[in-house]
Amino acid sequence: MTGTPDAALPPGTREHLTSPVTQAALRIQNSITAGTREYLGMNGFVELQPPLIGPVTDPGCRGAKQVDVDYYGHKYKMMTSVILYKQASLLAFDKIFYVAPNVRLEPLETSTTGRHLVEFTQIDVEVARASREEVLDIAQGLLRHVVAHTLRESKVDLATLGRDQEAFTALLEEDFERMTHREAVSRLQGLRHGQSADAEIDWQGERIISEQTNRPFFIVDYPKGSRGFTDGESSTEPGVLRNFDLIASDGFGELCSGGERTHEYRRLIERMRETGENPAKYAWYLDLAREGLPPSAGFGMGLERVTRYIAGLDAIWQANAYPKLPGIATP
Repeated sequence: MTGTPDAALPPGTREHLTSPVTQAALRIQNSITAGTREYLGMNGFVELQPPLIGPVTDPGCRGAKQVDVDYYGHKYKMMTSVILYKQASLLAFDKIFYVAPNVRLEPLETSTTGRHLVEFTQIDVEVARASREEVLDIAQGLLRHVVAHTLRESKVDLATLGRDQEAFTALLEEDFERMTHREAVSRLQGLRHGQSADAEIDWQGERIISEQTNRPFFIVDYPKGSRGFTDGESSTEPGVLRNFDLIASDGFGELCSGGERTHEYRRLIERMRETGENPAKYAWYLDLAREGLPPSAGFGMGLERVTRYIAGLDAIWQANAYPKLPGIATP
């Protein structure tokens, strides 16, 4: 990693767009999206166009606020995540993906982490009747394919940015480690970071644990209460969620979150109430669930975060043509 978490803020639009760093990063991002479509297409996925607004959106967004829009007199939301629509789309196809824009009003304190944007894009993947372990394999395979594709197609741009291709040797040759949330908490506490055993791994903790490895790794089995109602609970370990995060190496932090989904109507009602959500808000989604949604698993992988990691950028705004940081007014 070439910079610090407190990376500089974006320059003006002209300076940003004419920067050789921006141009190299965006060409690398183009290789990433091409490699994504190639890998998922070869593996039987259908790409759909994502919704931008809806009556509700995913509530489980780490303290970020949602954006309301007036939709012909109705209050709609801009998508913070298309998770509800991914589940619904499995009524048409068994394996789907989106390259989906999202908007989240992140807390102000995240403006200087180097890894948060208000507008960002996710590679959203969902598979009917899949287990978490199956989508872990898909996420690993996708990232490996994208890295190999980009190393091959973007040699000049990676060289321009000073990114050493040897940084990806372990990623390409070794399986990603899978550690439980409990193991991650123990490691962080051993590194004198005060990580709560009942909460998500915090931003600083992700960076610290990420600095300890030379290849990406998964954290699985987050505790119930740390994530939203869509994350499925284990049938054999009450209180443990069948979910995961994919963490990049070398201090770059989280790239991807996912897991098995809550899909049964009664269980969805229970999980909504447990997480403080009003089921009445989710009427269209619950109507689908009442009639039957397939069990599924999937993930959302941040396009700008993957770009930052592969390109070795100091900050995530360098991977976006018109970056918007929390609390900072920009075009």
